[in-house]
Amino acid sequence: MKLPELHFGDQTAKLPIIQGGMGVGISLSGLASAVANEGGVGVIAAAMIGMGESDVSKNPTEANIRALREEIRKAKERMTQGLLGVNIMVALTNFADLVRTSIREGADVIFSGAGLPLDLPKYLREELPGELASKARTKLVPIVSSGRAAGVLCKKWLMHYNYLPDGFVVEGPKAGGHLGFKPEQIDNPDFQLEKILPEVVEAVRPFELETGRRIPVIAAGGVYTGADIAKYLQLGASGVQMGTRFVATHECDADLAFKQAFVNARREDVTVIKSPVGMPGRAIFNEFLLAVREGRKKPFKCPFHCIKSCDFTTTPYCISQALVSAKKGIMKHGFAFCGENVWRVDKITSVKELMGGLKQEFEEFWELKKSQFVNK
Repeated sequence: MKLPELHFGDQTAKLPIIQGGMGVGISLSGLASAVANEGGVGVIAAAMIGMGESDVSKNPTEANIRALREEIRKAKERMTQGLLGVNIMVALTNFADLVRTSIREGADVIFSGAGLPLDLPKYLREELPGELASKARTKLVPIVSSGRAAGVLCKKWLMHYNYLPDGFVVEGPKAGGHLGFKPEQIDNPDFQLEKILPEVVEAVRPFELETGRRIPVIAAGGVYTGADIAKYLQLGASGVQMGTRFVATHECDADLAFKQAFVNARREDVTVIKSPVGMPGRAIFNEFLLAVREGRKKPFKCPFHCIKSCDFTTTPYCISQALVSAKKGIMKHGFAFCGENVWRVDKITSVKELMGGLKQEFEEFWELKKSQFVNK
């Protein structure tokens, strides 16, 4: 058995593997185009994408729009196959600008989480009025953490926009970065991916039957091997999203020191922090986070106002500045978000080698299952 294709409406990826969108600046055109060229879905993270622009502190809105536009265009120039996605957090203050830019630049998919994107189809209607919206190149895929959230979005989008989500990413609590769970839910068996994935599949089924449209559900958070991919496909997923594995690749857009932090991470280094944006987040513990824990970081002035829920008068550090420092390899001034399985990373490889290894592991899993069945 080989890995199946992944379909978002009329958009098709040869492999059902989505590279997770990782900000600030970790997944840009370099990584996204490399994943797409191996047949997967490469994803540019839009969160504070303009941090490298010279005018970002004076004009963050224009800097972020300009940077996103350039990264989408660069990725498309490098791509020979696959799909290009953009990850846009609902919590961003410039959410609408980034969505409009992605649609105008012809991104294949918009992935949107960190809040419920209740009005996401509105932007397709603005750019492509009437029936053209239903035939748009850009597909809309919310990121959720429960069947209830998926059901709410299906109802709201149908009611207000006559539009059904083109898919869902369901992200479990083993994911890296900001988590859509309360701290007490992270280790609770009732909220693990194996539990919530079938609930999302079940929640969208009535809408599939009602409209005659397929809604693929993507499993995310803790997916590490080809055998993991097989497991989640058996549970009803149409594909998987992976972030941590793609950081430790030559094509990842982060500095080598950032990637090396993944290689060096031990199991006991993986921690869940309280982010300045008010959400728990999984990261690799380091000296910067130790200073935060010990109260050695103080409130600051904020020129960016990038996250709606961030109160810079009380939070001890700017998460955008910390993440961009880490992206540049200056780990003493920042930290790296990571998935639960980061400690399993032992080397930096190429995207081609990684994707090939996942395909091989998937096929070996099914060969083993087949031999076990025959020998019974």
